[in-house]
Amino acid sequence: MAGVTPPEQGQIVEVRNRRYAVAEVAKSTRPHSSLDPALLSTQHLVSLTSVEDDALGEDLQVIWELEPGARVYDQRALPTPTGFDTPQRLDAFLNAVRWGAASSADVRALQAPFRSGISIEDYQLDPVVRALQMPRVNLLIADDVGLGKTIEAGLVIQELIIRHRARKILIVCPAALQIQWRDQMREKFGLEFRIVDADLMRALRRARGIHVNPWGHFPRLITSVDYLKRDQPMRLFRETLPASGQMAYPRSYDMLIVDEAHNVAPSGVGAYAVDSLRTAAIRTLAPHFEHKLFLTATPHNGYAESFSALLELLDNQRFARSVPPDRAVLQHVMVRRLKSELKEAWTNRPRFPARELRALEVDHSDAERQAHRDLHAYTLLRRAGAADNVERTATEFVLKLLKKRLLSSPAAFFTTLQKHRASLDAATRSVGPKARRPSGGILKAMLADLDDAYADDDAYEAATGEAVATTSALFRAPSPEERVLLDRMLAWATDARLRPDRKARTLLDWVTQVVRPNGVWSAERVIIFSEYRDTQTWLQGLLAAERLTEGGRLMLLYGGMHDDDRERVKAAFQASPQTSAVRILLATDAASEGIDLQRHCHRLVHYEIPWNPNRMEQRNGRIDRHGQLHNPQVFHFAPAGFSHAAIDRDAPVGELEGDLEFLMRAVQKVEQIREDLGKVGPVIADQVTEAMLGTRRRLETAGAERAAAPSKRMLTFDRNLGQQIKDLADQLQESRASLQLSPENVQSVVTIALQLAGQPLLIEAKAPGIWPDPSGERRRCPVFALPALTGSWATCAEGLEHPHTRAVRPIVFDHDLAKGRDDLVLAHLNHRLVQMALRLLRAEVWSAEGHRKLHRVTARVVPSVLTVGAERWVLHAPLAIAYGRLVVIGGDSQRLHEELIAAGVDLADGRARRLTIGQVQAALAAVTAREPSAALKETLAARWAQASGPTLSALEARAKDRAASLSRLLEERRVQESDDIARILAELTTAIRAELTVAEKPEQLHLDLFNEAERDQYRRDVDALRLRLRQIPGELAQEQAGILRRYADPQPRLFPVAVTFLVPERMLS
Repeated sequence: MAGVTPPEQGQIVEVRNRRYAVAEVAKSTRPHSSLDPALLSTQHLVSLTSVEDDALGEDLQVIWELEPGARVYDQRALPTPTGFDTPQRLDAFLNAVRWGAASSADVRALQAPFRSGISIEDYQLDPVVRALQMPRVNLLIADDVGLGKTIEAGLVIQELIIRHRARKILIVCPAALQIQWRDQMREKFGLEFRIVDADLMRALRRARGIHVNPWGHFPRLITSVDYLKRDQPMRLFRETLPASGQMAYPRSYDMLIVDEAHNVAPSGVGAYAVDSLRTAAIRTLAPHFEHKLFLTATPHNGYAESFSALLELLDNQRFARSVPPDRAVLQHVMVRRLKSELKEAWTNRPRFPARELRALEVDHSDAERQAHRDLHAYTLLRRAGAADNVERTATEFVLKLLKKRLLSSPAAFFTTLQKHRASLDAATRSVGPKARRPSGGILKAMLADLDDAYADDDAYEAATGEAVATTSALFRAPSPEERVLLDRMLAWATDARLRPDRKARTLLDWVTQVVRPNGVWSAERVIIFSEYRDTQTWLQGLLAAERLTEGGRLMLLYGGMHDDDRERVKAAFQASPQTSAVRILLATDAASEGIDLQRHCHRLVHYEIPWNPNRMEQRNGRIDRHGQLHNPQVFHFAPAGFSHAAIDRDAPVGELEGDLEFLMRAVQKVEQIREDLGKVGPVIADQVTEAMLGTRRRLETAGAERAAAPSKRMLTFDRNLGQQIKDLADQLQESRASLQLSPENVQSVVTIALQLAGQPLLIEAKAPGIWPDPSGERRRCPVFALPALTGSWATCAEGLEHPHTRAVRPIVFDHDLAKGRDDLVLAHLNHRLVQMALRLLRAEVWSAEGHRKLHRVTARVVPSVLTVGAERWVLHAPLAIAYGRLVVIGGDSQRLHEELIAAGVDLADGRARRLTIGQVQAALAAVTAREPSAALKETLAARWAQASGPTLSALEARAKDRAASLSRLLEERRVQESDDIARILAELTTAIRAELTVAEKPEQLHLDLFNEAERDQYRRDVDALRLRLRQIPGELAQEQAGILRRYADPQPRLFPVAVTFLVPERMLS
């Protein structure tokens, strides 16, 4: 059995005859038992990471008290100079130790930016800088579309993992974004996440049995909000939580990230926002996560109670549903920057290219205009003749769909019109008993979510066809006039779908001009979006007839594609036009949510204008985002002679040109207010529907914009954004300098680790524009090919293949060299190769005699005269500098602080006088690359027996001084955190009481304006406020007790790691 005393974070242990680093120690909450010998003492679950050469990075969990033969390495002595390493080797070793240290007490030094394979923009540092200063990280990242919210979230995740503040992490996002999140976390941050869905459940049950719980099988998970809200996944998640109504401290999980968080806010469509199943799912989870990040570009939907409910899900200690948020408190947790606000530091020019809205004018044929008039006439007849609410609902659904698909393409219109006509005929011929008619409310509910329910285009088309058949059967029999209109429209669509109409012809000519001018393929690319798979397939055929698809020039993206096929298309379109033939991408909305397509494309065509402004902005965001180098050009079809200036004029109802003009007015209005769509977007969508059904002539949004003004003000803060971004950039540079994180140092760590592991070294490689250096300024090659590595090192080659060409890419260590290039891979600190190197070097601290690859001792030459402050310091004898890891463990056995410290002695006259901190810093800053002679090294080694004791004493004294300073700092943080939580909960108490005072005066509430569901929701909200008020005193006591445990009796631990002898130049002669 293992010893009684458990290990601490950061220590090295031997378990099952292999060495591991302790990653986490969790104390059992089970009570002791005199009846069960295994429960006589408290048990500890210890999470371990291997440091063995052939198993670097492998993980293991053991119960320490039950693990036979487990022991802690408690090495406290300085290394003996039985040999000397080169200064470069020891520097690499010390950097490995330095980069592995992290501190919860240090809120300035950043590590996450250097552990990511991306070029970080300075403004993207704001969330992670805020997170470092928050005891509990609760942030609403509400940046504009395309500013890199995923990157910002990844930086926060990475930083909290490094600082041992987060391990069990869950990302909740739309289903279409799961793969993107998984791949971005792996490729850009070196973090493995697993997707929890029905496929994973089947795989886990086959591997581990039918009772396996997927939420506990891996510490980092991704799931979709719609999977999570289902009964079985939610039931399994509840099994991992404390009993209903109870809270466990510390919380069960560490970090929750909710992407597209506006989807989980209560939906606002009437007088009062009502909880959805998504809201309920997140409300169940959120209290059990220590940290939370919510990501959305549209945080406020115009309903105050919906926004406050979203904030409560994020942080229920600062906010409560229905309670107006305090602006100062909101500014503390919300990060919101718009593209238009971000300027270049020196020129003050916009950082992001401005979007350009352009019209493709179409001169429609008389036959196309007549088909449009016929549908308008059919619409008026059907709406006027609807007998009851059920038929009106069915009529509106079918007519809206017919209009949308007519405005899309003859092919899409033909499919739906044919289904509608066939259903009418079938209903007319039917002589049996009629099926029971659904109520109007049930029918509306069935149809309302049709667009959102399908990520598969083919399944959506089938479901829509079925809905058309079902609703058409509820129509009265068509009149003779209606039959004539149906026959004429069907005859036109049957013929028109066989050839390009005028709009398609305009598109074909324009596309040809862009991608194949004068018959020669250019490097330009185009994305064409359509709402319907039928239209996409039709356009594919037309483009093929123009010979625009040959040789892989055209690719398709649609919902229902296999994940691998979707990723292959995305990789091809994002690859350089020099290596990828694709020039045209036909995409549907279902396949394109959240994906990046901006790298080599700045032209996007809406083949039809979506009636939903949010869908239109979702499309535009594929190219109008961070990394776009050109002005994004967004094209819409407009009638010939369209006037961009006359935005407020009436549109002629029922005419094709009038409808298209109205839609273009809507596009222009959305463009004006796209940064604050909020409550105005749904108003535009409703008015578009009214206009397309012939009941509106003018777009009127002034009232909605006035109503949305308070929410816009809520999200606007006075701040000096330019100075804030400059401070972030300065903090990044300060961190890089303090950690000595240069590309050369990272490369040196890898090179020396490969040497020590007996692996082949990196091979210099060519990269266009970098090496050979066209400027002639670089002296050494910064680009390297990875050789064929063996053993566990072979996994370092994973991820080097280009996602499109599959060519193995070379690596670089400089972020600037990798910026904007997909033919190079950045070897950052969390890259597998660098991680393997760092682990191997750090493991040398604990290597036993006979197994060491490093001596951890070196000798270097320094000038004989140094400057300390304003004083001159003359060296007459060597200096011995000792390095050590100082680790401070809190009362809950978690690491509070870790750093690499140095102390030294002057060996003059054999007295070994301790050096001051200033002298140590001055001596280390002045070291040269020269080494003393072998004879001098032998002399230093011979005298070590006398010097080792004083040198270790100097290091221990430095550790004691530093620990005392840290103890005072940690006590200040404990008091501040305890006072902060008391203040936050006191403010919440005051705000809730004020809101309940209003709620208890029914005459002020106008509940008679609410429908039944809204009244029920309001009552539940008020009851929740009363319950929250009762919970606060107990919660405050538990939070303050947890803070006290964390900072109680901090224990410093010193682990000596290396020695450097500094020899003055005068001794070389």
